[in-house]
Amino acid sequence: MDTSIRPIIGGAERRRHQRHALSFKQQLVALTLVPGASVARLAREHGVNANQVFTWRKLSREGRLVSEQSTAVRLLPVDVAPPMVAAGTPSRVDPPLGSGRLRLECARAQLIIEGSPDAQALRVVLEHLLR
Repeated sequence: MDTSIRPIIGGAERRRHQRHALSFKQQLVALTLVPGASVARLAREHGVNANQVFTWRKLSREGRLVSEQSTAVRLLPVDVAPPMVAAGTPSRVDPPLGSGRLRLECARAQLIIEGSPDAQALRVVLEHLLR
């Protein structure tokens, strides 16, 4: 049998998995979103498997093709002050804080609320988190 016509794949010829920079992935995904762009052609031109590009596109749609720094937990400073009562306005007594606990988890954050939060503040926080 003539082995000169059959390719022999040795260990040195096998490609290792490449690690691509986040900026490269984001730029390539952006190129694929241009109307009329061919994912297969762009992948071939950039030396990447088309299936990998489709995976990056999916991650991008889900908001998961971001840097580790942008997904890190960020805390905001909060000051708690007693409610202010305008002069001449009868003061009202707020009901005591409830013992309920609300826990919300989404792809980008985790929010735990205990007691009875201000409805307006809660609405703003939830709108921001659920975008």
